[in-house]
Formats: sequence, structure tokens, C-alpha cells
Amino acid sequence: MKTILSTISGIISKAFEECGYDPSFGKVSVSNRPDLCEYQCNGAMAAAKQYHKAPFMIADEIVAKLQENDAFSKAESVKPGFINLDLSGSFICGFLSDMEKAENFGCEKEEEPQTIVIDYGGPNVAKPLHIGHLRSAIIGESIKRINRFFGNNVIGDVHLGDWGLQMGLIIEELKDRKPDLPYFDESFTGEYPKEPPFTLSDLEEIYPAASKKAKACKEGTKELTEEAAEFSKRAHLATLMLQQENRGYQALWHHILDLSIPDLKKNYDKLGVSFDIWKAESDAKPFIADMIKDIKDKGLAYESQGALVVDVAESSDQKEIPPLILTKSDGSALYPTTDLATLVDRERTYHPDKVIYVVDKRQEMHFTQVFRAARMAGIVRPETYLTFLGFGTMNGKDGKPFKTRAGGVMRLETLIDEIYTSVFEKSLESEHLGENDDREKVCMMIAMAALKYGDLSNQASKDYIFDIERFSSFDGNSGPYILYNTVRIKTILSKYAAENGNIECRLMPPSSKEEKQLCLTAASFIDAMNDAYANLAPHRICGFLYDLASAFNAFYNSVKILTEPDPEKQQGYIALIDLTKRLLETGMQLLGFAAPERM
Repeated sequence: MKTILSTISGIISKAFEECGYDPSFGKVSVSNRPDLCEYQCNGAMAAAKQYHKAPFMIADEIVAKLQENDAFSKAESVKPGFINLDLSGSFICGFLSDMEKAENFGCEKEEEPQTIVIDYGGPNVAKPLHIGHLRSAIIGESIKRINRFFGNNVIGDVHLGDWGLQMGLIIEELKDRKPDLPYFDESFTGEYPKEPPFTLSDLEEIYPAASKKAKACKEGTKELTEEAAEFSKRAHLATLMLQQENRGYQALWHHILDLSIPDLKKNYDKLGVSFDIWKAESDAKPFIADMIKDIKDKGLAYESQGALVVDVAESSDQKEIPPLILTKSDGSALYPTTDLATLVDRERTYHPDKVIYVVDKRQEMHFTQVFRAARMAGIVRPETYLTFLGFGTMNGKDGKPFKTRAGGVMRLETLIDEIYTSVFEKSLESEHLGENDDREKVCMMIAMAALKYGDLSNQASKDYIFDIERFSSFDGNSGPYILYNTVRIKTILSKYAAENGNIECRLMPPSSKEEKQLCLTAASFIDAMNDAYANLAPHRICGFLYDLASAFNAFYNSVKILTEPDPEKQQGYIALIDLTKRLLETGMQLLGFAAPERM
């Protein structure tokens, strides 16, 4: 189904053509002066240059042609050549009726669905989820849902970090603490214990301790202490030994995965984020040797200071693009190695049309190198679309990366608890929330809306200020505000059904400016969804939801829906707010949260 803008543009373009002008000048946009008109066309200004004619004369011709078109209640020419347009009530009513009947409310699915792999989440095992994982998780989840909404086959991959230096650090720290464990005895040939020699809590303490030990510097300098340098060297060696399948280290690695993955799944479930596959860096290992050989055979790789590298710079580069390092001088794999090998695996398993990476924008250089190397080596087909959706930093009110009150990195579950607490305290002032379990469930739904909407309403690439108080507010541009208006509609519909039964209600032409504004906002649904889909932009959906909720709120305060004496007009109201509710719910579902039945 055509969008409201393309539909109106089609009418205006036809008028331009019938008047002897190029129809491309008929493009219509939402008015930047809503006090003067609803839509505008500035094509006469541009056409004047081509046809050597005063723009107001061209605009006058177009407006004269539109006078008999029942799509408009107003079409006027304004000097020096603007065309101002208002839609007729019957036209907007007809458009909404068609939209209501159409699948996906008129958003057309891909005629040839694409297979898309979305790489998001990216947590490291042996470490709890923290706020640094939030944006990747909820932005990636939304991108996945939006692409499925448009009919694509989407595979969400968590891509666990389980094969890098953090493994070596953990192993060496554990070795220092418990040197007598059989995993460190090279002569041990028996079966290793089935139970791990540590708990999840132990792991969460071991890694930061090991990381701190490896980074200890001499006082007043940036030079590592002898102990730190030695420990770091051991950790790098342990990482290499793990990658080379040292039996004891592999057993420890399996223990770490067995403890970490269920905990990660539990916390992602709490966040309402799910993945279709739980693959990790280590799953790329079987493809690395053959991939490197192929890259070498093609003459793309060479040794540099003992490391194996690939030049990926191009003559058109505006800044320096360093060579991609395939393997270190000791032969160990790095992130570029496993990311390339993961693409080999994805190509063989899924043959994707697109691979989308939702990762911190500071990783842009890394992915530039990986994408170029993948194309140079023929790891992906020329037509495969590789894209990096880099997101900005979540900052505190001081403009610096969000921290705990003690200055540390906040765990994700702690952040969720803080938002829940804020919402719960506000709920105690409300008379509409249920008690006990119902109140807790509703508050968690509101907290999720506050958290996700607060993040997703910002353009992904931008840094933003995380303000719990503002995000959990029931007023203004927030998730709870969207939920509150959705629940208000549910309450009205429920009361109407209780009094009138299942009467079929149909949309009517709007009879007030508030009702018409709600109709016009609802009609922009397809435009908003298409924009969000084409540009990987969940914030566009947030903008639509806020505009729609605000338009409903204004309409609700301007009329008495349940006490309207005219049955036909009342049924029109009910049909309109029912459509509004369904559009709100669709948008929320694509963002990853939902509204309760009451609040």
C-alpha cells in the first residue's frame, strides 16, 4: 500500500503533468508550518528555473487543477510559489480504512524476502552483563523485529566472546589460586571433575582481579610492573594453549561456558531479548586454518614483524586504514581472525543476503578492516550487504559514561532494579495499579518500557544522557507515557464493549481539528515504519509512537467518547481509537515492550 505522502504526491504529480510540467516536481512533504496547512509542495519553485516562468504562476496553475479533486479541503497558492494543502475528511477516512484492512496496516513485505544475520549482544562469558551490553541488546532486538515485520528471514546471533585473552587471564588467575587442580597437571590422563572448581560468583570476581593484575603499572609511570608483565605473558600463552586445544584448559573452558551461558540467558530473558543461535568465537575455529591458507594462496597476506597481515587500505581513503592482523607472531587468533572465520561459517550455513553488526561505534575501524578483507578474499559474495550499525555511549548526567555511585561499571540487572524501583515508587501514588503480584508485574512492564524507549528514542549512533527520573516519568516523551495512553484506550474500549456488546464500528470523517490530527498522525504509520526499516532506525518508530499518543491525548481531552449522544459519531470515535491502539501496540512490539491491561 502506498504511504500517505506518496499517495498525495501522486495526485500533485499528475496535476503537474497535466499542466505540462515534469511530474517529479509534485513531491509533497508534511508542512513545516502546521498552523498554515497540513502538507506542502514546493515543486513550483524548482520548476520555475527549468521552465523560465514565475513560480507563483506555476503554483496557480496546479492549484486550479486541484480544485475539483475531492482529496483536498484546501489547495492554495501562496507567493512566491508555495502550494499549501489540507486533506478532506472523507479522503483521510478512506485512507485509514484501507490501511486498517491491509496486512501490516499497509506496510508491504518484501516480494523476495532476504536472509539476514544480525550480530548483536556480544557478551563475554565469565563476566556478568553490564550496562555496556544494553544498547547492543535492545537495538539489535528491535532491528531484528523490524526486519521480520517486513517479511525477511532473520537470524539473531549473540556471538559470545569465549576465545580471547579473557580466557587466558581467568585460567592463569585460577592457576595462581589453585595450582594443585588437575587441569594444570600436564601428566594427568584421567577424567576431569564434572563439577567446576569455581562458582559463577567466583568467576565474576576472578576476571576483574586477573585483568587488574595484568595492567598494574609502576608508580607514576605507564610501564607495567615486572609481575604484571610476567602475568600478562602467561595469560597470552594460556590463551594460545586453549586455542591449540590444551586438554586441561579446554575442560576449564567448558566449565566456564556451562556456568555462564545459563546466567546470560536468564538476564537476556529478563530484558526481553532473545537470540536464534548462541554461537561464539570458538565456533569459528574449524574454519580458521583453511581460511588463512586460502588468503595466503590468493597472495593477500604477508608477514610483518612475525604477524600475518592483510593490507585493506584503498586509494580513496580519507584517513589511514591499518592492515588487518590475521594472526599474531605466536600464531594465536585475534578478533579479526574469528570475525572473518565467522563470516565463512555464516556464508556456508545461511547464505545471507545481509549481515548486520550492532556494535559500539568505537569498533568502526575494526569492521571496516574485516569487511574489506572479507570481500578481497571472496569470503562473502559481491552482492552480500555487510553493514556496521555503531551505537553511541550511554552517559550519566555529568556527560560521562554511566557508572555506579561508587564509580564502577553498573551491572545490567542492577540498572533494571533501579528503574523498577523508580517506577514502583511512582506507582504507589497511583490509584489505578493493582496490588501485590499484579502491581509488581505491571511495574516491571513499565520499567522495561522506560528502559527501552529511553534508549531507542535516541538515534543509535548518538551518545545520550541516561536519566532514570525522566525515562520513568508518566509525562512527556517517555515509555510510560506511551503505555499510559495505550492503557487508557484499552479501558475505554472495554467499557464501551461492556455497554454495547460487539457492535461493528467503522471509521468516520473527522469532525474536529483534534480528531483530524489523530487521523493524520495514524496515517503516517507506513511512512514511519518504512523509514525505520530502510535506515535501521528504531528511533523513528519512537517518534511516531510519541506523536500518536500525544494526538490521542489531545483528542481524548477534546471530546466525551463514552457519553457522546450520537451513536454513529461515537462508533466513529471507537473505531479510530481502536485503530490507534493497534498501531501503538504494533510499534511497541517492534521496539520490544508491551502495555499492561491497566495501570
